[in-house]
Amino acid sequence: MRAGQVSGPGKFDVVEVADPAPTEGQILVRMRSASICGSDLHRVFAEDGLDAYPLPPGRPGHEGVGVVVDSRSAKHCPGQMVLTVPVAGAGAAYAELQVVGEDFAITLPAETDLDRALMAQQLGTVVFGWHRYWPDGRPATGLRAGVIGAGSAGLFALQLARLAGFEEVVISDLEQSRLAVAEKLGAARTVLAPGESFVEAAKELTDGAGLDLVVDATGFDACRADCVEAVRYHGRIGFFGLPEQPGLAPFPVSGAFRKGCTIEMAGVAQLEPGLKAFREALDLIATGKVDVDSMIEQRYPLERFGEAMAAARAHVAPKVNVDITPR
Repeated sequence: MRAGQVSGPGKFDVVEVADPAPTEGQILVRMRSASICGSDLHRVFAEDGLDAYPLPPGRPGHEGVGVVVDSRSAKHCPGQMVLTVPVAGAGAAYAELQVVGEDFAITLPAETDLDRALMAQQLGTVVFGWHRYWPDGRPATGLRAGVIGAGSAGLFALQLARLAGFEEVVISDLEQSRLAVAEKLGAARTVLAPGESFVEAAKELTDGAGLDLVVDATGFDACRADCVEAVRYHGRIGFFGLPEQPGLAPFPVSGAFRKGCTIEMAGVAQLEPGLKAFREALDLIATGKVDVDSMIEQRYPLERFGEAMAAARAHVAPKVNVDITPR
């Protein structure tokens, strides 16, 4: 089979390797498309320094859709279309064939639009985080939220805030093109960093009181600190973005303590029993409650695997996808 392989930090090849074979409790999926996650970029450009190169073929792709071609599981049958959701770091979606554990795939109806369904992997992780940031579906009428980062995760958080009833949402990013999408999706105010200040915009929007909820979808230390500055007393903060470095990181603990804010982190949504957040994400997409069409315009064939990674790193679009099977 063909597979994308990271041969070194920022170095990419497309290689021919032996087909993998599933063992008990696994399925073999012929991948149709895979999507590049921000967490992938940390690994393929050696930003976290945790990996030995070359990475195994297909790694670290964990957002994918395809069709089951072999099964050693009672939960999935050959011929079924599936959304694959392995834990980040365990997936190999950038390959024609991927072995997936039976509990990390969701069977899709035959009529499913696979381009849209692919987006349910990341949306599912955002939904999982959202239920932690804003639990119990509490009313948000008259409240105001903020999101730092207008990549696909941030744009999903924006839409979930609007669905939850937040009256206004302010969102910031480094790219004007992403902020244009955010405006289309209902942002009350956009902030083009670093020239404009997210904290100042948050205070202006709330007459100095601070936002009821702030979500960081970037993972940068400075942005996490901005969340503390922008949130109100006894407000809530959600951390979604992967930390920019392993180990200890600077954080304004004293400021967070003085505000008495609640801080929730999202991670490992794939271990939620029944993959409930991913199933909810599929429903949100199928019913049109969450718009994904604004995020799937950038596509690359597997042969241009390296270009796709570079485009994702350059933030040329909210989401960059790789077509594994030629269209």
